[in-house]
Amino acid sequence: MSKSSDVEIPLAVEPGSEQPIAASYAFKNLLFEYSDRIAIITLNRPERRNALSSPIMRELIDCLTAIGADPRVSAVILASTGPVFSSGHDLRELVHGDESAYREVFDLCCRLMLKIQALPQPVIAEVQGVATAAGCQLVATCDLAVACDRASFATPGVRIGLFCSTPMVALSRAVGRKRALQMLLTGEAIDARTAAEWGLINQVVPAAELRSRTLSLASRIASASHFTVQTGKQAFYRQIEMDTASAYALTKEVMTANALAADAEEGISAFLEKRQPCWKGR
Repeated sequence: MSKSSDVEIPLAVEPGSEQPIAASYAFKNLLFEYSDRIAIITLNRPERRNALSSPIMRELIDCLTAIGADPRVSAVILASTGPVFSSGHDLRELVHGDESAYREVFDLCCRLMLKIQALPQPVIAEVQGVATAAGCQLVATCDLAVACDRASFATPGVRIGLFCSTPMVALSRAVGRKRALQMLLTGEAIDARTAAEWGLINQVVPAAELRSRTLSLASRIASASHFTVQTGKQAFYRQIEMDTASAYALTKEVMTANALAADAEEGISAFLEKRQPCWKGR
């Protein structure tokens, strides 16, 4: 099986395997773990502050593509090693280049962010430290985020002459116009508690409890029907940018189709019969 982003990745589940397809990948910049239907992807370039270099972004896209096609995975945690979650783009890729080179880097970043949003499984950012520029964008893009009380967030590109325009897309949708512009125009960092108040992250927890609290959230999601969660996540991102009438027109059709699904029948029956559901994945 090829590990290159330049070729199509097989989407079929490997028969007889208890591990997800992504577990067989020989990643250079990532660590991959899997247990109880939860996949943990860890950025593993602490010496480079887990910068989103082109190689890391390609590996993330490959890994997420494999996970998205694998029904054994119900939730994904995106974590990092070292004191920095991600410092954003690798600035070595953004000097002495030409238009084509810069366009390729930013196109790759956009592909990664869209891949996370399109993934069937919810993705939870586990933020143990600093998340700046495209690293902050990565947190804002994830469906949920849990951060330790030492974490901080910033979009400081304006301070080095490169405005954080692509991070602005996810950030402004997470925290709103005024707060996003405050971060973008000043480059100043906000702490974890402010990030929670603004809606950039969901929870702030003590550093010692970060993994256990993130796993608890992921496990709660993984206990639900994979099919139903996938249906809901896809509908959420479709309706969020619509006007109210269009959003209701879409979601009433989604709910009708969902109500006809086997897992809805099983879940409702299990609730009425006071038993645990046995999900069928359809």
